Amino acid sequence: MFSPARYSSLPGLPFGGDPQRYPQRDEVVDYLLRYADRPNAEVRTGHRVDEVRGDGDGEGFEMTLADGSQLAARAVVAATGGFASPNRPALPGLDSFTGTLLRVAQYHDPKPFTGRRVVVVGAGNSAVQVAAELAGHARVSLASRAPVKWFEQRPPGGRDLHFWLNTGLDIAPLGRFQHAPATMAVIDDGRYRAAVAAGAPDRRPMCTTVEGSKVIWPDGLSEEIDTIVLATGYRPDLGYLAPLRALGSQGRPRHRNGLAHAHPGLAFVGLEWRRSLSSASLRGVGRDADRVARRLAALGRP
Repeated sequence: MFSPARYSSLPGLPFGGDPQRYPQRDEVVDYLLRYADRPNAEVRTGHRVDEVRGDGDGEGFEMTLADGSQLAARAVVAATGGFASPNRPALPGLDSFTGTLLRVAQYHDPKPFTGRRVVVVGAGNSAVQVAAELAGHARVSLASRAPVKWFEQRPPGGRDLHFWLNTGLDIAPLGRFQHAPATMAVIDDGRYRAAVAAGAPDRRPMCTTVEGSKVIWPDGLSEEIDTIVLATGYRPDLGYLAPLRALGSQGRPRHRNGLAHAHPGLAFVGLEWRRSLSSASLRGVGRDADRVARRLAALGRP
């Protein structure tokens, strides 16, 4: 986690331990499993919802699951997150690339890339961190349309960035934005900025074209590349709501404060920029969930 345990808890269940530490993957998985045991609710996993429709009388919803079974509900909260559909950059010739093309989620270990020529596309935390790790084993370029921007993880004063984001109800930039900026800043403890400054990885403007096994850089240089790693972000995958016509351009939900415009019983939680950047993180989703639950209850949709 890039946020301390103190700010990474859901309502009612603190992470425990040193509140200033950064929880690791297995801790987070265990925490979420424990949290799922708390509510007085039936939790079903492995049941993919293919489609949600209105029930015909405007009082609720009918859901079709992948196995063909049906569910009915008075309210539906779409909490499937914003990271289900990879964002593919509009890079001419990318489909023709004959080397290895990976999404950043498919990357696990730098060792198989030893000695290779690798281009990591992106300028966010995942792109920078993966490129820096790979640079210890391969020749790596970090390619992006804009220079990397940086946030100090611990600004002067010694407190983690998230302390300042939580002070004053998210008055600092990462909490307050209502719409995503073109390029998110990398939250860094100093290591990654130093690595890029040292050229490991080297940062370059985005290549203009991909031709077979080669990329063409803006200066006209043509270079053989073994692997391209796309760290260009993800988008929500809310296609199961299409029958409700609750989605706007690019499949984004039409809502106000988490409640769908056209369907009072439909709500959204866990989407990036639903209210602020923290809406998609453990730091902010609990607060958004509380507001949605209160609004649904006020509408008589418990």
